[in-house]
Amino acid sequence: MRSTGPRTPRPLTLDPTPAARAARRRRARGETATAWAFISPAVLVILGLGVVPLLWSLLLSFRADDLVTPGRWVGLDNYHALSKDPAFRTAVKNTLIYAGVYVPLSLAGGLALALALNRRIRLVGLYRTLVFVPFVVSATAQGVLFSFIFDPEFGVANALLHHIGVSSQGFLSDPGQALYVLLLISLWSGIGFCVIVYLAALQDVPAELVESARLDGANRAQVLRHVTLPSLTPVTVFLVLWQFIIALQVFDLVYVTTKGGPLGATTVIVYFVWEQAFQNFTAGYGAAAAYVLAVGLVAAAVVLRLYRSHRESTGATPVTGAGVVRPEGAGR
Repeated sequence: MRSTGPRTPRPLTLDPTPAARAARRRRARGETATAWAFISPAVLVILGLGVVPLLWSLLLSFRADDLVTPGRWVGLDNYHALSKDPAFRTAVKNTLIYAGVYVPLSLAGGLALALALNRRIRLVGLYRTLVFVPFVVSATAQGVLFSFIFDPEFGVANALLHHIGVSSQGFLSDPGQALYVLLLISLWSGIGFCVIVYLAALQDVPAELVESARLDGANRAQVLRHVTLPSLTPVTVFLVLWQFIIALQVFDLVYVTTKGGPLGATTVIVYFVWEQAFQNFTAGYGAAAAYVLAVGLVAAAVVLRLYRSHRESTGATPVTGAGVVRPEGAGR
């Protein structure tokens, strides 16, 4: 027997005519052409200022070229020469020392100041601004300013040291001090960026986790260790990579203050590349050094990415208040 119940009406499907399909294709082509018209300037800029120079410099690293006379293909000779160049080894050593000191100190100083400024205190907005201002000052201006401050004969730094009975120091003219003076200048400005990033991250730390930890009897140090710092891990990984890239690419401060001296004590990789390409006119050799630096940057990014992926795969998450170790005798 046929069912006499109500039937669900079937939707009507309209088969577009060939003219409608052609019109739809023309409209789609028109929209695509309009989209490309809008993005083509940006694409040309990226290709002209990014991709093309990247490929050109890669080819240049395999040539003996001074950018004036016709060059010649030398293959891996530039890279072999770099491995035996004591000046390049010195530049690599100085860069690694600079990065190895700058990155942890900038993060530790930024976190400490961020924790101090993440409170409801009077004029906190002014303090945050004063901490961030050095970051927006150009490295060239910083170099000129601190060149006067650390001048061995007429600088303010030696005048203050003389006032407290300490003998005058060479600072930027002393091979044993110059690199560390540059580190202090860089930290003066670099900490401000870490402070702002950490302050923004601290605003997102779940208040219920902090309150739960305190109710479980955790003190400030335990809350910081078990709740705040785990919540800041993604931001910390980003800052480590960012500050490491900044440290490996330092150039303008060195150029303005010491020109790589004294006695090569502040020659870093980027300054070495500039010196080879535009002072010694060995552009192919300088390009090879630049690609060694690029490999180092990529390796650092890969290592941090693997570290973050490992933490995510192992389920490393911030510890809640219930997981904080309570002091002996502390009640709920």
